[in-house]
Amino acid sequence: MDVFRIEGNCLKYHYDAEELWIEPWGENSFRVRASKMAAMPEENWALQERPAAMATEARIRVQEKHAEIENGKIRARISSYGKMTFYNKKGDILLDEYLRNRLDVFADYCSALEVEAREFKPIPGGDYHLSLRFVSNAKEKIYGMGQYQQPNLNLKGSDLELAQRNSQASVPFAVSSLGYGFLWNNPAVGRVVFGSNITTWEAYSTKGMDYWITAGDSPAEIEEAYGKAVGTVPMMPEYAMGFWQCKLRYQTQEELLDVAREYKKRGLPISVIVIDYFHWPLQGDWKFDLKYWPNPDKMIKELKEMGIELMVSIWPTVDYRSENFQEMKEKGYLIRTDRGFRIAMDFQGNTIHYDATNPKAREYVWQKAKENYYKKGIRIFWLDEAEPEYSIYDFDNYRYYLGPNVQIGNSYPLFYAKTFFDGMKAEGQENIINLLRCAWAGSQKYGALVWSGDIHSSFASLRNQLAAGLNMGMAGIPWWTTDIGGFHGGNPKDPAFQELLVRWFEYGAFCPVMRLHGYREPLKEPMGTEGGAACVSGADNEVWSFGDEAYEICKTYLNLREKMKPYITELMKAAHEKGTPVMRPLFYDFPEDKTAWETEDEYMFGPDVLVAPILYEGMRKRKVYLPEGSEWTHYFTGAAYQGGEEVEADAPLAQLPVFIRNGRKF
Repeated sequence: MDVFRIEGNCLKYHYDAEELWIEPWGENSFRVRASKMAAMPEENWALQERPAAMATEARIRVQEKHAEIENGKIRARISSYGKMTFYNKKGDILLDEYLRNRLDVFADYCSALEVEAREFKPIPGGDYHLSLRFVSNAKEKIYGMGQYQQPNLNLKGSDLELAQRNSQASVPFAVSSLGYGFLWNNPAVGRVVFGSNITTWEAYSTKGMDYWITAGDSPAEIEEAYGKAVGTVPMMPEYAMGFWQCKLRYQTQEELLDVAREYKKRGLPISVIVIDYFHWPLQGDWKFDLKYWPNPDKMIKELKEMGIELMVSIWPTVDYRSENFQEMKEKGYLIRTDRGFRIAMDFQGNTIHYDATNPKAREYVWQKAKENYYKKGIRIFWLDEAEPEYSIYDFDNYRYYLGPNVQIGNSYPLFYAKTFFDGMKAEGQENIINLLRCAWAGSQKYGALVWSGDIHSSFASLRNQLAAGLNMGMAGIPWWTTDIGGFHGGNPKDPAFQELLVRWFEYGAFCPVMRLHGYREPLKEPMGTEGGAACVSGADNEVWSFGDEAYEICKTYLNLREKMKPYITELMKAAHEKGTPVMRPLFYDFPEDKTAWETEDEYMFGPDVLVAPILYEGMRKRKVYLPEGSEWTHYFTGAAYQGGEEVEADAPLAQLPVFIRNGRKF
């Protein structure tokens, strides 16, 4: 069968209506695309342009019944009937397509089941529901994929929705214990099931299959190859590595300044303070409400004199009453509905989102933010997607809004971050931070700092965040944070919540960004009936709000975080230059240690700090595995241990089990 052809550095296969391409895309990596459209889709999605380093030719061999393409440590083989298998340099199978048919009666997959490996099921409108199937290795472990609210670090056996939700960020890059990384390079909403018998990737509406696969001898090599393929974060500015103070919500300029002054009066380290939502008159005005924030310039000046940066929340929603609504509607800068009245949300007014997929709309919003925020000295933005279950997708430039929980398209957070990243770049800013509720593959290169959304205040939720943060890092998003104490609930005077807050605060000191936030009880009544005054505010949420014992413990970890800044700078430099996760599972630094691959309730904060968080109420000691090949010192007690053993560590309320590798000093 004449189904193969070689064009340049690309092996191409055509059978019936399907066109398939396999081409080198970075060292030891392939990009694989397939479609039944008349032409192969041209979008690169998360991938950057093909790396220039790939000037070397791939080795391509075409034989009677199969063809092979080899690029460094990875080799792909495709049969004349279209079945693909990927191998590493030793000849071990990395991924093997799952199909069952009778096209080749001599093949080991010959079966009357008639299951396609690459199934393109037509749907009305001309697109396809795509399913891609691989044979599953039941012993494989899978990491990455972004942020899901569940406690499992190893995702083998998981059924994951590929969609953005409040507290869920779908970043479809997976790292396998078998020695490969796999990017599902398709922003369509879908699903992946890492089953024990079959792995299935689905896109509910797409024009083609597109994925990137790389082979490596260690998780670090795989992660760094991915960083080259999709981009890495900017260098984080020094101030952002300290402590961030936030709550829902500071209602007035004077209230916020009083908090900042109190931190300085007490001699407590603080880097950033945050003004949350509805500091504006109406959604879509993108400016301070001067009734409650009468002199933003003076406020920002005083904060900077105290050494504190200000972050402001920016929402993408535009109220029908906003001063910008009519102009944005006339210019086509607002998303549209497929049917019915054009309203996306009704919180504090009828609103619709601006169209972040439209470059002109992005420029319009940036210019408003530039005039009212950036020129006043604000350099960091909290880009709240305002409940991202309202999603946008671009079908050949026809943009649709679909209502709650009906999602087609995951790349809206990427476009949203791009709004501010491109604008600030144009102003000469280099180290850009955008705090986002959600992200997709590639968001990191737009300065995306992802937080884990509106999560519950409970130990169960804290356990979920441990897995979420580690898997976000493995998915290529090294800037990650969580609401210390959780978002929903928590009374600062409740002893049970005080314990939770302390344990979360201790853990937060060893996250990429340390940020206190939450919607505390009892709520404060609204100050008025218009604008931000109509919104409630949570109870106090500063480190002195949770009782004397908690305050003294928080002070210890605030000062420890400050002492670690030179070390954190090293970690952020590695994230910027190579895509290295700041917090990562033990196996990342100890890939030869089998027990490190089995340990899910500890992590490395950089290469030299092992953190064993306290994840259960009332726990005052826990077992800690110390990876082999290093010596370890307990940070608080000074006790020394040899690696390769499990120890029982005391964990009084004021003491998180933290171990330092090979005598590193802070």
